[in-house]
Amino acid sequence: MNKTLSLIATGLLLSTSIALAAEPDDNNLSAGTTGTEDVQAEAPAPADGYSKWRIGSYGEMLATFKDYGLNRFYGASAGNTKRNHNEISIPRFILEGEYKITPKWILGAEIEFESGGTGTTYEIESQSGSENGEYETEVEKGGEVALEQFHITRLIIPEFNVRVGHMIIPVGLTNSHHEPLNFFTAARPEGATTLMASTWHETGIEFFGEFGSGLASFDYEAMITSGLNPNGFDVYHWIKKGKQGFLETDNFSAPAYTVRLNWTGVPGLRVGASLLYNPNAGKNADKLMTYSELGKINVLLYSFDAQYINKYVTARANYFSGNISETVGITAANRRYSSKSPYSRMGPVAKRAVDWSVEAGVNLKAFFPSVKGFPVVYPFAHYNYYNPQEECETGLVADKRCQVSMWSFGLNWRPIPALVVKADFTTRQIGTNKIFGTSDYNSENEFRIGVAYQLWFAKK
Repeated sequence: MNKTLSLIATGLLLSTSIALAAEPDDNNLSAGTTGTEDVQAEAPAPADGYSKWRIGSYGEMLATFKDYGLNRFYGASAGNTKRNHNEISIPRFILEGEYKITPKWILGAEIEFESGGTGTTYEIESQSGSENGEYETEVEKGGEVALEQFHITRLIIPEFNVRVGHMIIPVGLTNSHHEPLNFFTAARPEGATTLMASTWHETGIEFFGEFGSGLASFDYEAMITSGLNPNGFDVYHWIKKGKQGFLETDNFSAPAYTVRLNWTGVPGLRVGASLLYNPNAGKNADKLMTYSELGKINVLLYSFDAQYINKYVTARANYFSGNISETVGITAANRRYSSKSPYSRMGPVAKRAVDWSVEAGVNLKAFFPSVKGFPVVYPFAHYNYYNPQEECETGLVADKRCQVSMWSFGLNWRPIPALVVKADFTTRQIGTNKIFGTSDYNSENEFRIGVAYQLWFAKK
C-alpha cells in the first residue's frame, strides 16, 4: 500500500510539473511574447501590492540573561544548576523574493542565515554490504546558509492553484506564521521550536486555494513532500531532528501528506487545523537495513490554532500533538548510531509528545487615541506547556526533566509598523504540567531583549 502511495505521489509531482510547464497561458501571453515579458505592465497594481517583483527580508537580534546552567540533563538530579550566564545572538536573517514571470506564473525563494549555525556537512557512502553506509564529516567555518523556500507557483483560479518546489510545512501556528511580528515573545514560542524544526521546510507539490464567502470563508493547503527520517527522533526534541536535509538528497521512498484548513469567516479571526501523516517512515532512514526490520513506522501529527486581532487586543492559541509507532524499536536502533550519526540522540523516543500555548497582548495606544505621540506598546502574557516525552511505550521510562511549564511576561514596542522591540521575563517550571505551582526541580529564569523587523523593501 505504501509503495503504491509513493508511486502515486511521485507520479503526481512529475506529471503536474510537466503539465504546468507545457500549458500555455492564453490569457496572459499575447502574440510575439516569450512568456517572460509582463504583458500587463500598464494594468493597476494587484491586491498583493506588486505587479512584477518584490524583494523583502525579516530578521531578529536577541540578548538573553539567564540564572541557570547550560544543561538541565547533566549532573544534579535537581535539574539545572544555578549559574548566571548571558548570551547574545542573531537567531535569523532572511532574504526573500518573488518574481512574476507572468501574472499567473510566480517564482519565489527565501534564503535563511541562522544563528551562525553550523558549518558541518555530511555525506553517506554506499549502503551496500555489511557496513550499511559510512558517514563522512567535513567541518567548515561557522555559519549556515539554508534554502528555506524555492518554488514555482501556477495561479489557476482562486479555489485551486499549484505550487512545486521547496516549501514550508504548515503544521502548527509557529510554522505557518513564523515571521517575528506574528508572536509576542522575544524568541519564537519554545514548545513549537523544541518539538519541530522551525521553520520546517520540505520539497514536493502543493495544492492551495480559498473558497466561500462571508461566514463560510475558508482557505486550504494540501501537500505531498519528502517525509521524516526516524533515525533523528530523540528524547529531547521528539521528531525535530527527523527532518531530512543533512545528506545531499532527501529520501522520497515514504512521502508525507499534509493538509491545513483555515476558517476566516469573522473579521480579525482565523481558526486553523492541520494534519501530517507519514506512513512507513522507516523507508526514509539513511540506515535502511536497520530500520526496515522494525515494521511500519507511522507518524501522525495534528494541530489546532487560532488568532484574533482587533485594534485593542491580539490573542493567539495553539495545540500540537501526535503519535509515532514502533518507538521501542526506534529507540534501540538510534542508540546503535548515537556516536556517529548526524541525526541520532539517546532515547527513549516517546510515542506521543504535546505542545500547547496561549498568548494575549493589549494595544495601549488604542485606549488613548487623543494623546499625541503615545507609543504603540503591547504588554503581553504568554503561557506554554510542552513535553517531548508526554507518553512512552511500556518498557521506556520518560525523563520528567523534559516536561516544561513556562510563563513569559513582557512588552512589545512598535516604533514603526515594520519594526518591533521586545522585552520579556520568562520562568520555566521543570517536571510539572501545572500552570502555577512548584516542582522538585530547579526553575529556570531569564530576561530577554529582542529587536525584529519584517518588510518588503523593494518592489515593482
